[in-house]
Amino acid sequence: MAKKSSDDMDFWEHLEDLRWHIIRAIVAVMGASVVAFIAKDFIFDIILLAPREPEFFTNKWLSDLSVSLDMPALQINKTALDLQSIQLSGQLGVHITVSLVAGIIFSFPYVFYQLWSFVSPALHKKEKRSARIAVATVSLLFFIGVLFGYFIIAPLAVDFLGTYRVSSAVENTINIKSYVGSMTSILLSSGIVFELPVLIYFLVKVGIVNARFLRKYRKHAVVLIMALSAILTPPDPFSLVLVCLPLLLLYELSIYIAVYVEKRRTKALVKK
Repeated sequence: MAKKSSDDMDFWEHLEDLRWHIIRAIVAVMGASVVAFIAKDFIFDIILLAPREPEFFTNKWLSDLSVSLDMPALQINKTALDLQSIQLSGQLGVHITVSLVAGIIFSFPYVFYQLWSFVSPALHKKEKRSARIAVATVSLLFFIGVLFGYFIIAPLAVDFLGTYRVSSAVENTINIKSYVGSMTSILLSSGIVFELPVLIYFLVKVGIVNARFLRKYRKHAVVLIMALSAILTPPDPFSLVLVCLPLLLLYELSIYIAVYVEKRRTKALVKK
């Protein structure tokens, strides 16, 4: 029996279609989570706990750079951050949480594809043909954001938050649950932030924002990005630029995308 087109489906059939897309996405996440759960040693020792070690790529690179430039402030995570678990089920809970987050990250392209598959029947033919490009673009930006968070923001955040003290009388004893919570938040947040150009594309499409609006609040965006970056980075200009520059480039790319969408809309109206 041929599948009904989107126009022929009633509300309940649309709801049933959405349910199956959600089920497929959940199965993909759970499957990837099981794999991550089994690969515990790799996920924790090689990936998640690595940014706290002096031998981690970013820490070692900044350490070598600090020697070359004679800037001691660039050295971060000079000693490994000690972690502990203070609850009987603490490590098991952390293991399950990390497995679920890893499942979300690894299955993100497929999850987005399911979302797009549900929405695409309502799109025009030209928009449907760009589905693969859309899925690839969103997935690429998400993974770039996760890598940026892992290699840049995470080591800086671990160094700053792990060594920050309100008083010399208070020792930092970091709970594994707190460390993992911060790391997963950084990775997921970075991945989502890097979707800004895609978000702007759709907001301009539906007329919520435009290039003029983005240019008007450019200074506000710069101040906000610099303020957030200054909180996470050591007190030196190099680290600040390291975090700020990609985020500022994303904002400028969003303005360019807004201009592009508006030009295409204007051309379409002229043709009509």
